[in-house]
Amino acid sequence: MKNILLLVHDDAGQEARLQTALDLTRALSGHLNCLDAVQMPVMVDSYAGTGLSILLEEEQDRESENRAKTQPRLASEGVSWSWADATGDLAECVVDAARTADVIVLNRSLDAFPAPDMRYVTTEVLKHSRALVVAVADSCRHFDAAGKALIAWDGSERAMATVQRAVPMIALASDVKLLQVGDISDYAIPVEDAATYLSRHGINAEVQLAPAADSLAVAIRSEADRYGAAYLVMGAYSRRPVREAIFGGVTRAMLSACSLPLVLGH
Repeated sequence: MKNILLLVHDDAGQEARLQTALDLTRALSGHLNCLDAVQMPVMVDSYAGTGLSILLEEEQDRESENRAKTQPRLASEGVSWSWADATGDLAECVVDAARTADVIVLNRSLDAFPAPDMRYVTTEVLKHSRALVVAVADSCRHFDAAGKALIAWDGSERAMATVQRAVPMIALASDVKLLQVGDISDYAIPVEDAATYLSRHGINAEVQLAPAADSLAVAIRSEADRYGAAYLVMGAYSRRPVREAIFGGVTRAMLSACSLPLVLGH
């Protein structure tokens, strides 16, 4: 887990993404690849032709100014980094750049109309990339890799794959807990097996079985607050329709309401 991809874009979440990416790069002794994406203007009739070109030029100028401010900061941070430029749909730009990434740092909201909501971008990236996504709230200014890690467990292969890919990060945590809310399918991976897997990587994870709850997202957030978690690890968006309806809803709810950094895999 050495290749960290950072979306650089002049919006309200940029500082959160940047600080998180820098913390992760240092903690993992990795390389930070900065993707400066120019969002293509939305195609609206009144903006056709020359109007669309003007909007695109304004967006390019905005990102040029952003680049001029951001690159000197990166040069002073003492991390290995590189820079790439792209123009187009934000999600498509990130997915294309993520083919060699281990971790992608995104946030969850984008304030400027008509740009898409970052929850949409995060969802699209998760569905089309094998890299982990670290999704942070705009208010986030620090990723504490040495803090407590809470893993939300539903027994799915997706959850197991997320844990496997996140091992280098989880190994840095001061304390790790696997949380299972309610019962899981007889065909699911037992939470104890996940704990055994982690133990073979030198990670001693506590297992907590919580009673079923009306809202899985609320139950997970409540335990994260009680536990004092620094971040939350969870699988996101199952391909199976039934699980998509249940745990996919949890993913959307967590992206909307959880203030902790979310380490998500699909």
